[in-house]
Amino acid sequence: MPQKFLSVHINFPPKKRIDIFREDVTITMKFYESAYIQKGDYFMKKINELYSRKPRPIRIIQFGEGNFLRGFVDYMVDVANEKGVFNGNIAIVKPIQAGNLDRFHAQDNIYTISLRGKKDGKTYVENRVVTSVGKALDTYGDYQDYMALARLDTLRFVVSNTTEAGIQYDESDKFELTPPNTYPGKLTKFLYERYRAFHGDPAKGLILLPVELIEDNGGTLKKCVMKYADLWKLGAEFKKWVEESNTFCSTLVDRIITGYPRGEGEAQKMWGKLGYEDNLLDTGEPFALWVIESPRDISGEFPLDKAGLPIIFTKNQKPYRERKVRILNGAHTSTVLAGYLMGKNIVLECMNDKTVRTLMEKTVFEEIVPTVKLPHEEAVAFANSVLERFENPFVKHALLSISLNSVSKWKARILPTFRDNYAKTHTPPKFLTFSFAALMAFYTSDKLENGALIGDRNGEPYEIHDDRKVLEFFAANSKKSAREFTQALASNTDFWGEDLTKYEGFAGMVSADLEDIRKNGMTAAVKKLIGE
Repeated sequence: MPQKFLSVHINFPPKKRIDIFREDVTITMKFYESAYIQKGDYFMKKINELYSRKPRPIRIIQFGEGNFLRGFVDYMVDVANEKGVFNGNIAIVKPIQAGNLDRFHAQDNIYTISLRGKKDGKTYVENRVVTSVGKALDTYGDYQDYMALARLDTLRFVVSNTTEAGIQYDESDKFELTPPNTYPGKLTKFLYERYRAFHGDPAKGLILLPVELIEDNGGTLKKCVMKYADLWKLGAEFKKWVEESNTFCSTLVDRIITGYPRGEGEAQKMWGKLGYEDNLLDTGEPFALWVIESPRDISGEFPLDKAGLPIIFTKNQKPYRERKVRILNGAHTSTVLAGYLMGKNIVLECMNDKTVRTLMEKTVFEEIVPTVKLPHEEAVAFANSVLERFENPFVKHALLSISLNSVSKWKARILPTFRDNYAKTHTPPKFLTFSFAALMAFYTSDKLENGALIGDRNGEPYEIHDDRKVLEFFAANSKKSAREFTQALASNTDFWGEDLTKYEGFAGMVSADLEDIRKNGMTAAVKKLIGE
């Protein structure tokens, strides 16, 4: 247990060593500035002084040591180990040169994930000490040890999160590098080492589970590996082994991970509650979803769902991806710009405001949910879970962060839903149409400074970030009359991939909504729209 100090205040010169006596215990500490030690303060033990790992075979290699993988995949594996449905540890490998693994080594790869939010309408906090990481290696500094994992008999899975830009093919990458530069290049050389070590044994192929946020991440990764096999002339037999003995899955992941608590003193307060020091502390929301699409059934080998974890095995993840993009992302894109112009700064404030929340609920349940190609009850349940997630008191999600690149987001997240609604009713859906006018109001500015438009919210400037061409368009057009501005934007096929004025009534409704916003303000316009 942590040792409590007696009440004491110490003030001393820098770099002076002092002894603090507590009855029969002497604690020697080195300080570099004055310290205040109050009654009840703790001399913290480190997490690995209180917890240890259970020896398990390494079954998963994980490219990426970041917060998301630790709070999502490694957490799930840890739960599955505890429940007895999986028996395996993870070898984390750092895929880039920047950074180091010192914090992992100092804590024997043990850390805490704190999941905080709402569950079934109540505040929920879960603190789990994760002991599923068996090793942490640097693909550059520990290259030989890293490649030795390819020869490990127990290895079966590869997980990766190398960012959206990580799964890419670069023909300048070289096999002889230790390691190759790109993630697919590293993976190709790793697979080739395994192929040679086990003489092409079909049973030694791997199951690959990339979680990078790109569509068909597994298929894209496989294409890159096959291209490198050709570029590096690794042979037809190796390509056949990759094709037939390895399973590339495409996945969809969903959980907000907020990482190490960065607020002033927040980490130390959490340590006090946990009873130990943890420099790898990770935080996130309780909600999670992992949809795994694979060409063959892998649920028997990766039975994490049997531990009650939110994993869906499917042959087609498209409906689940569409559900997330349309409902969760669509809820953001269709309402937060209006919310910001109504004086809100974070999502939680929008959820606590009756007017903004009603706008979001009407948009989601009346115009988005009916277009999702899943059973209606399932779509409704997901929508309700999204609203609960938005109410998370521990997440301060800034509306200006969500506003980044709103033009392309409206095209990807709202336009497909708009089309489906219009196809059914031959009338523009009024809430989604209003979101277009809200976007126009938010982007209204002719001041382009340092790569951003400078908007105005009741005398308060804010930055609008988007592609240069987008910003230049709004700077040139947003001060025009509502009708001219609407006509110019809606007909811009470069932005939308089509002329939106072809939807009968759309331009007129947008123009009227924008005129109302300009004349009466966003709050009054939204209240009129929702019938308050």
